[in-house]
Amino acid sequence: MKSVLIIGLGHFGLLIAKQIHELGHQVMAIDKNENRVNEALPYVTNALIGDSTSESFLSSLGINNFDVCIETIGNDFQSSLETTFLLKELGGRIIVSRANREVQAKFLLKNGADEVVNPEKEIAKWTAIRYTSDHIMDYIKLDDENAIFEVKLPFEWIGKSIKEINIRQKYGVNIMAVKENGKMSLVFTPEFVFNEKQTLLVIGEYQAVQKCFHI
Repeated sequence: MKSVLIIGLGHFGLLIAKQIHELGHQVMAIDKNENRVNEALPYVTNALIGDSTSESFLSSLGINNFDVCIETIGNDFQSSLETTFLLKELGGRIIVSRANREVQAKFLLKNGADEVVNPEKEIAKWTAIRYTSDHIMDYIKLDDENAIFEVKLPFEWIGKSIKEINIRQKYGVNIMAVKENGKMSLVFTPEFVFNEKQTLLVIGEYQAVQKCFHI
């Protein structure tokens, strides 16, 4: 179990709080807005009304005791930047900050953020990839070039083995798992034969996956 501090309880911050709560971790949530704090109470271990740009307020929380600090302020970049800087100054172990633009991401990374997330950009990319492809059902970004994809089995692969398809040799794409009826199989041999009920989890570069699955 990890201890997580979330600063900013707008729509994005509240969704993160809910997800972390469902994963069984401890969540401390902070926002200046009392209504937002009250809305988050069912999903967090503790919630406080406070100004994250106040060094004395943040210091009172014991920032270095949290495994992860997530700053999700979306409508006030000055406060986002100040909060990120203070979290680092006060000993934050891992600081994840929200950015709405690339230039904001650069400033945040220079001022204390270990990681930056841009939710609108990620959703836009996921939507574009998901709904312009006949094969891709989902994906998880690893970096700017690589991702894990859940893909439908191409028709021409049905009845063929992993060895026959040989996508690692041809495209540099690796099969991580085979999913069938909601169950994941991580152990299979080159002789494993595909059927029409299966989907695949593959890992590789975007361009390699696009070429392999004719996206």
